[in-house]
Amino acid sequence: MPSLLLIGVLTACGPSETPKQPNLPTVEELAADPDRLKELRQRCKTDRATLGDVLCNRVAEATRKRFYGDGKTPYTPPETPPKF
Repeated sequence: MPSLLLIGVLTACGPSETPKQPNLPTVEELAADPDRLKELRQRCKTDRATLGDVLCNRVAEATRKRFYGDGKTPYTPPETPPKF
């Protein structure tokens, strides 16, 4: 019987859901608006505590998406190798 009680208590102590924050832009919205993305990147660098981790993580993901693209373009090396 005590083991069932222990299991019940430990189950109740599981990770809680993160609260949803209204009106946060999605990664796709941020990636589509480079001016806003640039502004938010700067603000995340200087004031991450105020903006929050969720928004700053979305900003980082949107920046990564813009840099790498959609990932569907294969790498095509040049036909002649560079001369150093």
